[in-house]
Amino acid sequence: MVGGVDLLLITVAVRTPNYAYLAAIYAIAGSLAGSLILFALARKGGEAFLARHLSTRRGRRLHAWFEQYGLATVFIPAISPLPLPMKIPVFCAGALEVHWSYFTGVVLAARAIRYFTLAYLGMRYGASTFLFLRKHILEVALIALLLAAASVIVLKLVRRIRPQRSKTEVAGH
Repeated sequence: MVGGVDLLLITVAVRTPNYAYLAAIYAIAGSLAGSLILFALARKGGEAFLARHLSTRRGRRLHAWFEQYGLATVFIPAISPLPLPMKIPVFCAGALEVHWSYFTGVVLAARAIRYFTLAYLGMRYGASTFLFLRKHILEVALIALLLAAASVIVLKLVRRIRPQRSKTEVAGH
């Protein structure tokens, strides 16, 4: 259920609770740095790579999914304790030239929620943290799904408001 960074973070929180939140900050920084490197590489040459693969059925589905849900496709695997691939949505975000600040904000928010929660659980439950997570896997999955649904709803609301605001701004000038 948990990945390598999650495991290390919980272990630090259990063994040295005073460093749990510092370890969470390092985990966030490392994840953000890795994501930004892939994002930057995809911005440089990813569009051509993506264009070659858009001719496949899977490639077209992936592109359509990203176009419809945007950065929610990055937020969901970044926050989820369930093993979901994050490299593909990060690559798509870079290749489709999502704005740097939006991308950074989404990854930062998702990873902060995830890693600070894991640090807290490690401090709170100690060595029983993994047992707690295993025992409450359905609740954890439900929370992840609710956060995913909320992010999609917010995205749809923002998309409705943004065109209206642009029209209002144009009309006011």
